[in-house]
Amino acid sequence: MSAPARHASPRTSPIRTGEEYIDSLRGRGLQVWLFGEKVEEPVDHPMIRPSINAVAETYELARRNPELGTAVSPYTGERVNRFLHIAGSAADLVQQNKMQRRLGQLTGTCFQRCVGMDALNALHSVTFEIDEAHGTPYHGRFIAFLAETQRQGLVIGGAMTDVKGDRGKAPHQQSDPDLYVHVSRRSEEGVWIRGAKAHQTGCLNSHWLLVMPTIRLGPEDRDYAIVGAIPVDAPGIMYIYGRQSCDTRSMEEGSLDSGNVHYAGQEAMIIFDDVFIPNELLFMDGEYEFAALLVERFTCYHRRSYVCKSGVGDVLIGAAAAIADYNGVERASHIREKLVEMTHLNETIYATGIAASHQSVELKSGAHICDDMLANVCKHHVTKMPYEISRLAQDLAGGLMVTMPSEKELRSPEIGELVRKYLAGRPEIPTEDRLRVLRLIENMTLGRNAVGYLTESMHGAGSPQAQRIQIARQMQLDFKKQLARTLAGIEPQVVAEISEDLQEYMARVFRPG
Repeated sequence: MSAPARHASPRTSPIRTGEEYIDSLRGRGLQVWLFGEKVEEPVDHPMIRPSINAVAETYELARRNPELGTAVSPYTGERVNRFLHIAGSAADLVQQNKMQRRLGQLTGTCFQRCVGMDALNALHSVTFEIDEAHGTPYHGRFIAFLAETQRQGLVIGGAMTDVKGDRGKAPHQQSDPDLYVHVSRRSEEGVWIRGAKAHQTGCLNSHWLLVMPTIRLGPEDRDYAIVGAIPVDAPGIMYIYGRQSCDTRSMEEGSLDSGNVHYAGQEAMIIFDDVFIPNELLFMDGEYEFAALLVERFTCYHRRSYVCKSGVGDVLIGAAAAIADYNGVERASHIREKLVEMTHLNETIYATGIAASHQSVELKSGAHICDDMLANVCKHHVTKMPYEISRLAQDLAGGLMVTMPSEKELRSPEIGELVRKYLAGRPEIPTEDRLRVLRLIENMTLGRNAVGYLTESMHGAGSPQAQRIQIARQMQLDFKKQLARTLAGIEPQVVAEISEDLQEYMARVFRPG
C-alpha cells in the first residue's frame, strides 16, 4: 500500500486573526461523531462553535497585546504566537503564565492550546537528548516542523492520554493491543499507528496533533514508544465528541440559559485506524527508555500551566461579587469575607505556578523548564481550591441559581412581566442582568464550563495522587532532618558527601536570581 500525502496543505499566508483561524477550520472533511450522527461541518455546529471561539481569542490577544501573546522565534526571526514558542528563559515561562491567566479572564473557560504548547517545549529537550544518546535525527526534524507551524501560525494539539484498558497491566500485556496507541506496521517511508486517545482537549480545533506515549515503558513496549506529528484531517482519524453538562443549552434559542454567551471548552476521543506518520514527522520511534522522561517533562510544564484556572477564577469571583451587588448585600461583612477567601485561594494557585516558572532551569537543548516541585504544588492546589471557590460562589448566589425559570419564560408575552417582577433584586438593576449573572455562576460551577474549571482541574495533567508522588520524590527529608538535628545540637552540620539529588536541589533553589 502506498503512503498517503505526507503533509497537510501549507497556507499561503499565516493565520493572524481569530476570523482567519475560524476560516482555516472549514472544509476539512473531519470524521466527527456527536449524538450518534456525523457532523458535516463542525465550525457551524452550535454546540462546537463556542469552543472554537475560545481558541480564536488566543489569536486576538496576540494581535491586541503582542508583548503578552507573542514572542520572537529564534527559528524564524519573527514574532510568533506564544503558544508556539519554546521558552528560552524564565521570563518566557512567566509570560506564558501571564498570558494564560489573561485568556482565562477573557474566556471564562479552557482555551485549549496549553497542551500543545507544553508538548512542544517538552519535545524540544527530549528529542535533543534522544539524539545525543542514539545519534537519531529527531531534534532536527522537530525544529523543522516547529518552524513551519510558527510561520503558518497554526494550532498544535497534544494527544497523550491513552484509554489504558486494564490499568494493572503494561501496554504489551493488554488483551487488546489497541488500548494503547502503537505502531501497527512499518515501511521505508514511515509508520502506521492504531489505538485511541481519550479526553483530548481542543483536538477538533487544532491543525496538527502531537501523539505521545502516556506512561513509563519497558523493552517489550517498544512499539508503543512512538511520538509523531499528524494533521488533524489525516486519513484514518475519527473523533467522537465528548458530552458536557448542560451543553445543549448552546443549541437553544437565545443566550441567557447557556451562562457563558460566547465561549466553551472541548474534549473528544480520537481513534487512530492505521494512520500514517512519515519518517520526517517522527520524533521518537522505539526509544522506550525516554518515554518516562517525556511524560515527566510534559507534566512539569503542564501542571504549572494550570495557572489558567486563576484567570477563570477571576471571572467567578467577579460573578459572585456582582450577584452580591445586584442582591443589595455587597456591604455585608460576611459577604466581603467570603470574597476575600475566594481571592486568597485564587492567588495561591497563581503564586505557585508563576513561582515554578521563575525558578526554572536550562536543559541541554537550551529550553528552560519550570521547577518540578512547585509545578506539582500548583497543580495539587488546583485539584482542591477551585472547588472551594465554587462552593463559596454558590453560597453567595443563593438557590435561585438552580431553580430559576428559562429564558423562554422571561420572553413570554403572558408571564414575562411576572418573572421580571418577582425575580428582581435591587430596583435599579434589570432582572435580566441578575439572571444572566446567576446563569454564569451555574455554568462555571455546575454546567458546561465546570468541566474545565472543576473536573478537568482534578484529573487534567494527572490526577491528585500523581502530584503527591512527585512531591514525595522531592521532599528531601534527610536533608531537612539534618537541619533540625544540627539546630537542636544533636550533630554538627555536614556540608560534604551530599547526594546528587540534593546538590541539584540546592543549586536550583539557592542559585543567584
